[in-house]
Amino acid sequence: MVAPALRSGGRSLAHKPVRPKWMSRFLAELANTSNVSAAARAGKVDTSTVYERRRKDAGFAREWQVALCEGYDNLEMELLSRLRTGEIKVVAGAKRGVRQFDNATAFRLLVAHRDSATRERSMRAHEDTQTVRAAIDAKLEEMRERVMARRALAAPDGPAA
Repeated sequence: MVAPALRSGGRSLAHKPVRPKWMSRFLAELANTSNVSAAARAGKVDTSTVYERRRKDAGFAREWQVALCEGYDNLEMELLSRLRTGEIKVVAGAKRGVRQFDNATAFRLLVAHRDSATRERSMRAHEDTQTVRAAIDAKLEEMRERVMARRALAAPDGPAA
């Protein structure tokens, strides 16, 4: 008799892949900062480890993209806020702070990653569309089967009772 844990080609069904403890902290900080180095520091993991994991683990790569997309959404909101209100900075010799509107760095970061965020959003929208279409197709099939069953019952030589 085969041991239950060794079924399915020698792989254990009882154990799921272990998710490293750093991964959740890394992804949360990546979503917060859009900065891989800062996220790696928050997760107490080397950046080479996270990049290697991303190359080898498609699920992690997907979560990485989702976190980045969220981070860029946050950056965009912060940038819009700065564009509207500016930043108060202390200038040497001035009695009060001066409102400045220097967003060049934020613009460069936003432009550099805008394409990947746009691709991620479109992939999510496409998944939603597929789910909706599948639900509609299933409902139509169910309705078709009910109509066919009623027609069979209404036929002059309907099914024998």
